[in-house]
Amino acid sequence: MTTYVRQPGWFTVKVLNRMVAWLTRRGLSVWGSRVLAVRGRKSAQWRRTPVNLLTLESGQYLVAARGHVQWTHNMRAAGGGELLLGRRSQPFRAVEVTDEEKPEILRAYLKRWKLEVGAFFDGVSADSAGEELSRIAPDHPVFRITAPN
Repeated sequence: MTTYVRQPGWFTVKVLNRMVAWLTRRGLSVWGSRVLAVRGRKSAQWRRTPVNLLTLESGQYLVAARGHVQWTHNMRAAGGGELLLGRRSQPFRAVEVTDEEKPEILRAYLKRWKLEVGAFFDGVSADSAGEELSRIAPDHPVFRITAPN
């Protein structure tokens, strides 16, 4: 069994992510963007990456469009982190969502950020059948975030 990961290209790492993170650190959210800060599972140092915060009636979620990337492994180990927007820091706890719960969350995520992340979902879109969303669910970790205890 292989773990799904879509590594970002040079332009994404060096230009897009840096631009979104720069704007977000200055308090300008780009379509719900935040900077995720989570402690590294090996180093215990804070690691930061831009993410899209999805807010639904059922809660707030972080979806790993690129699959099982470093921040998802760190999140599992740390159990939470902080979401940064400008000078505001929102500490949170994170609970990974089961594959059975993911289809409607993935549908909402794709509806909101289709242009930005659609290429990472192997042709599955917000309009795809539930079976297709269920098929890709194991490839995309999803975390429900809640207030810290």
